Amino acid sequence: MAFSTASVVAGIGSCLPPRIVHNSDPPLSDLDVTDEWIRTRTGIERRCWVEPGTGSGDLAVEAGRAALERAGDPSVDLVVLTTTTPDHHSPATAPWVAAQLGLGTVAAFDIAAACSGFTYGMAMGDAWIRSGSAECVLVLAAETLSTITDPSDRGTAVVFADGAGAAVLRSGRPDEPGAVQAARLGSDGTQWDLAVIRAGGSRRPDPQGLAPLADRCLRMRGPDMFAHAVRRMTDVSRSLLQQVEWPVDSVGAFIGHQANQRILDKVADLVGVPPDSRFGNIRQVGNTSSASIPLVMDDLIQAGTVTAGTRTLLTAFGGGAVWGAVALTWPDIEHNH
Repeated sequence: MAFSTASVVAGIGSCLPPRIVHNSDPPLSDLDVTDEWIRTRTGIERRCWVEPGTGSGDLAVEAGRAALERAGDPSVDLVVLTTTTPDHHSPATAPWVAAQLGLGTVAAFDIAAACSGFTYGMAMGDAWIRSGSAECVLVLAAETLSTITDPSDRGTAVVFADGAGAAVLRSGRPDEPGAVQAARLGSDGTQWDLAVIRAGGSRRPDPQGLAPLADRCLRMRGPDMFAHAVRRMTDVSRSLLQQVEWPVDSVGAFIGHQANQRILDKVADLVGVPPDSRFGNIRQVGNTSSASIPLVMDDLIQAGTVTAGTRTLLTAFGGGAVWGAVALTWPDIEHNH
């Protein structure tokens, strides 16, 4: 019997570096802020940072390995890695990760979509599978934001963190648990400087490292970022729900990019998601950019919190400016014992 092809989430994995930094730990304790100041403005109590020498690729390998194991170690046709902090400016990090995972000469490439990267990666994998170009796609999101953050800048140092998440997508049916129903993406390049590293790229090369630290590290227009994130995440979420014809009260799991707890609360309120359907972990892990959504998903799978088949909405906004949302049903994945 013929049926339409859909991409189905068959495995989720994650990786957090072992170093835990609380709000009261150095170097954050050297800033003119208190633990209460950080918690009330961001919702963050702690975050994980890599040790020197550990790259985004290392975290991606561990997250990818966990996701592949959960999915039964399938044969992978494509590896998509989304990251703001690749191991090198060139080459891409994805081929190295694929090699470390023993995936051979599989197609592999990076996506640079900032904090929206996981939604972009999922949309990419979904499109490859729906088109028949792939049977199985490994979507990775890995970030080491501590390596591009100025520890003296309280606007970024207290927020950003490191981690990786991964999802295995396989070809399946749209009525299966874990099936991606649709994705919507957008961008507004007029807001390119909402979050930017000004030096080090082709527009402003800095081969000798002479640019000021402020220009070599990530800088963010905080209030503007807040406003744009709320607007775009709300709009794309509403549009996607309308596209898939899901009443908002039928959504049992809402996971937004873990940027700031106040942003998450505002978006959920505007979309109309009830409090008991909102999930996050920003308090424990901080803002891990593109890795944040799969990190939350893995936490929920480990805890067995969400029932397979539950209507799920993922939404994100990031520098660029870029945004995206994915509608899927919650996957049927057993937690680790």
